[in-house]
Amino acid sequence: MMKILVIGALSTASIYFAQTYPVSAIPENLKKNADVVIRKDFTTVLINKIDEIKYQYNTVTTVLNKDGDSKALIYIPYKKGDNISDVKVTVYDESGKKVKSFSKSDFGDFANNAQGVFYSDNRILALSYTSAYYPYTVDFSYQRTDENTIFIPDFVPFSSPNESLEEAQFKIINKSGIDLRTKTYPSKYNYTSLSIADNGNEKTYSYKNVPAIDDVLMLPKPEKILPKVSFALSKFNLEGKQGTLNNWTDFGTWYYTNLVEPVSASTPAIKAEVAALKLAGSTEDKVKKLYQYMQSKTRYIFVGLGIGGWLPMFPEEVQKKGYGDCKGLTNYMKTLLNEAGIPSHYCVINSSSSQISFDPDFPSMGGNHAILMVPTEKGNIWLENTSQQTAFNHLDYSTTDRNVLAVTKKGIELINTPTYTAEQNREKQILKINLTEDNSINGEIQFAYTGSQYDNNLPYTYLSPKERIEAMKKRFDVLNFEKVEMKDFVNDKDHAVVKFTMDFKANNYSKTTGENLIFRAVPIFTNNYYKSDENRELPFEVGQSFEDEYEIDFIIPKNYKIDEVPENVTVNSEFGTYKLTVLKNGESLKVTRFIKVNKGIFPKEKYNDYVSFRKKTLNGDNSKILLTKI
Repeated sequence: MMKILVIGALSTASIYFAQTYPVSAIPENLKKNADVVIRKDFTTVLINKIDEIKYQYNTVTTVLNKDGDSKALIYIPYKKGDNISDVKVTVYDESGKKVKSFSKSDFGDFANNAQGVFYSDNRILALSYTSAYYPYTVDFSYQRTDENTIFIPDFVPFSSPNESLEEAQFKIINKSGIDLRTKTYPSKYNYTSLSIADNGNEKTYSYKNVPAIDDVLMLPKPEKILPKVSFALSKFNLEGKQGTLNNWTDFGTWYYTNLVEPVSASTPAIKAEVAALKLAGSTEDKVKKLYQYMQSKTRYIFVGLGIGGWLPMFPEEVQKKGYGDCKGLTNYMKTLLNEAGIPSHYCVINSSSSQISFDPDFPSMGGNHAILMVPTEKGNIWLENTSQQTAFNHLDYSTTDRNVLAVTKKGIELINTPTYTAEQNREKQILKINLTEDNSINGEIQFAYTGSQYDNNLPYTYLSPKERIEAMKKRFDVLNFEKVEMKDFVNDKDHAVVKFTMDFKANNYSKTTGENLIFRAVPIFTNNYYKSDENRELPFEVGQSFEDEYEIDFIIPKNYKIDEVPENVTVNSEFGTYKLTVLKNGESLKVTRFIKVNKGIFPKEKYNDYVSFRKKTLNGDNSKILLTKI
């Protein structure tokens, strides 16, 4: 009898261990809105000394559907000098039964060059795995030893919508004797909270049962919704260069001495370049001439070599080769300005569509982009050095409205980049349109764009005439084009304005009812669909303020008269303003349309108010005008 019991116990145990992570064990609330469920995300960070950190990673991810494949990619980013070991991958089916396992030898080793042709020490070990069935689960673990202790990753539950989390744990063990600073940033919207177990030199942070963020309309980026913990050692190593990170001044002095000054040497050739330009006028005039010269002779190529990819190329190299990355081009521009006797600051920034600033109270290494700031008596001049087309003293929406680390000899200064108002993010349309009896319209539209709307239209500069026509048809697809021609395209790089004119013919614009013609007041309008949501769970974000103004002149057919025009419309709201006016003048009709939208993150309770505001603006655009045959 005893024997049978033992056998039974062993059988149960073997069945239990064979069915690790069955999908049936996932709580229902974690399946809602989720493409993947992170069953387990455990990281142990062992800080041994100023130049050695060991990371041990173990993630278990269940992919529920095809959309989740990209969120469960199996790869290990690393660089020269890192030691990768104990790599294990096991794939399980829906019931938790093991399907396949892999080791390090199954991984391919590639240059980490997602940004195109460039030079870099960054590499990636990657495993290609495609499952024929859903759901499936990937258990992935490895260890990495890093000599660079300046970067310790933030601890966040997950990084994108439609992911949920069962359990995450970040254990940090500090055996180095160096002070470890930490800062916890709670969720502003109480989306989830963090647990902390503090045992002296061993701290454990954890999240449990975090539901997925549904990728709904106007969702703020997850980093604005979720909590995080940041870490920084007060003494660090970066490729053999050691420094202190207690405050921005100390760190900035180290940064300047190790990453800016060593590559700041000019050359006779660069001196000759600047002399040949015969700079004259105000500081602004000189900076503009140098900047536009630099743009004309360089192009962007990512370079990730030298002190962990943070050391810029020498200006001499950029000058000779005509290319560089953001660091190299910014440093070259800085050197040109130095030769002209104009001081400037090398600035590190978080470039992203979501405005991410550095915390003034928590000094740490960060940022993913470099730009240049030139202080003048009239204000700061900002230079984006990676684009040959961007206007002088113009930053796009990925770098405005946040702070930078301005690196100076005296330390780091946190300085804010410009914030563009709605009036600066502007579209102006002047339309002259002929209505015809066959329901078509033809005419000319003049467009002008500034601010972030300038950025949105800058891609046209890279297109051929034929590609521009296709882009116009796609963009203004509210019109049924028979003919489109873009002409007089101008990228005004002195004033950050894109202008162009469109000649066109579009069919089926008006409708014939008996002997009457009926048509909408605004030819080109946004055809976005706004739907109210009674169950909105999160705030919504309007990312950019903007202002649009249209002047529309309709010429009506000779044998028609204007019969009915809509009432003038005015809509005022905390989200913006809308005005539509219609003026009859003999056989012509003038329509003016104005809309201003305010940026901001608004509470979920106001979402339907926003939808109501946008529906009123759409209704205004769709106001109908009636012509009667004489």
